[in-house]
Amino acid sequence: MERIQHAAFRSTFTVANLAHDSLPELDELHRVIEMGGDHVTPHSLCTVRAGARSFEVMAVTLGRDAPDVPAVAFIGGVHGLERIGAQVVLTYLASLVQRLKWDSLLHHELTRLRLVFVPLLNPGGLSLGTRANPSGVDLMRNAPIEAREDVPFLVGGQRFSSALPWYRGPLGAPMEAEGTALCQLITQELLPRPFSLVVDCHSGFGTEDRLWFPFAHTRAPIAHLAEVHALRRIFDQAQAHHPYVFEPQSHQYLTHGDLWDHLYLQSRTLQPDHVFLPLTLEMGSWMWVKKNPRQLFSRHGIFNPLITHRQNRVLRRHLSMLDFMARATASYLRWMPLGDDRELHHRQALARWYPQQPRPRRRRKAPP
Repeated sequence: MERIQHAAFRSTFTVANLAHDSLPELDELHRVIEMGGDHVTPHSLCTVRAGARSFEVMAVTLGRDAPDVPAVAFIGGVHGLERIGAQVVLTYLASLVQRLKWDSLLHHELTRLRLVFVPLLNPGGLSLGTRANPSGVDLMRNAPIEAREDVPFLVGGQRFSSALPWYRGPLGAPMEAEGTALCQLITQELLPRPFSLVVDCHSGFGTEDRLWFPFAHTRAPIAHLAEVHALRRIFDQAQAHHPYVFEPQSHQYLTHGDLWDHLYLQSRTLQPDHVFLPLTLEMGSWMWVKKNPRQLFSRHGIFNPLITHRQNRVLRRHLSMLDFMARATASYLRWMPLGDDRELHHRQALARWYPQQPRPRRRRKAPP
């Protein structure tokens, strides 16, 4: 992963504006990087082409870069049609940069936390107005992982043609550049740490906002089910009357090639003693369509709020959730369950999310 010094990065961007077609979200990202000054570090993950145009996939990091410090990553723009996901991540990054001017508590938090932002993973797809990247590949169906159970036709990932949605890419081909770059970033920045968390922002599913956790390739529970349940518990306590449904993605559908399943399993191999919790925010875009049915006649309207005040409301709606995830990551030692408490959370999680799974028997304490 290439680290870019601030001065060099700014001069490169000035030249790049002449040669590259800009996107509003990329322009906003560069503006936020300028405002952040020495507090933020930009990284160029890779460069992708969309026809005659080329775009950099950018990451931004801030906070303490020490191996024992927990980290949280915020990802957006994986699907080019879902601009609102990129905008949510950008809005949160911009709010942090503005708070750095006056917020002493935030400065203190950043001494105990690493923050990673990739607001726009798929700039080529965004420029073309497609879910897939410029090669026609769906980045969330492209990882080298196969579903263990039946997946829905097409939606679960297909290799028939890039002209159809949810295309996985050719069998045996390496992952697309954008997905490869993200995996390298997560492997370097998050997996070596004792605790890390991801929020990947999407839209377009249902009438409720959902926070999904793995798995998507199987209905079996993940190894860190107790930790997810404990996180949901403190989220319920801190965010009274929140609109989110916490659930495994497998409750809705299974897929091949899920990027976060792949990275979670990789974390179990590389760092089995660490905790890595990838979450996917699925904003319920049918709520926007319900309020404005004319959006059905727009491909972008199915995935994004088209009315300005509604878009602003969506951006405000998720800021407190993202900020909670950052603070929960910084304070993970205070809430992460251990021992008997972890066993209790695991049993409660099975009862909540996997009622058909056999529950482990409660261990009896030895008599004194």
